[in-house]
Formats: sequence, C-alpha cells, structure tokens
Amino acid sequence: MAWVLVVVAGLFEVAMALCLKQSKGFTELVPSIGFLVFAVTSFGLLSMAVNRLEVGTAYAVWVGIGAVGTAVLGMVLMGDRVTPLKLGALALIVIGVVGLNLAGGGAH
Repeated sequence: MAWVLVVVAGLFEVAMALCLKQSKGFTELVPSIGFLVFAVTSFGLLSMAVNRLEVGTAYAVWVGIGAVGTAVLGMVLMGDRVTPLKLGALALIVIGVVGLNLAGGGAH
C-alpha cells in the first residue's frame, strides 16, 4: 500500500508541475489553485508513505515519477523539444529508480 501512495503522490507531482507552467508565474488563478492543491496532496501522500518505506528510496521514486512524467508530458502536450539525449537521460532516471528498489529500498 505504501508504494501505491508513492506512485499516486508522484502523479500528483506531475500535475503540480504542469499547473505551475500554466499558472504563468501565479498570474492565472485556476492553475495556481491547482498547483497548491496538487502540491499539498502530493507531499501529504509522500509523507504517509515514508512512514513505512525507506525515505531515500521513496523520495527517489517520487522525484523520478515527477521528473519523467513531467518531461514526457511536456514533450507530448506542451511542445517541449524531443531529443535523443533527453530520452536517454529519462531512461537513466528510470533505470536508477528501479536500481534503488532492487537494492532493497522497500518497507522497513
């Protein structure tokens, strides 16, 4: 269950980042409110998850989901440039997060 919380928290982090872009420096009300709601929800879920998981691994997975998800959706939805180097770097993030989990970052 704790890993589900981390994954959902990571997805909320992606939504938070996308709202941050859409808020245009917090000048747009709806995306600014979305940013706040998604940020609080994401951090809240992560805080519940780290009660049962190693903090370093849980945080790395959360950040990895946020970074990869935001980068991919930025490319797909917002016209961010797609380059082989970006795609390779994103693959390395995924490999690193999987590696941390395989190294024993589970529940304690």
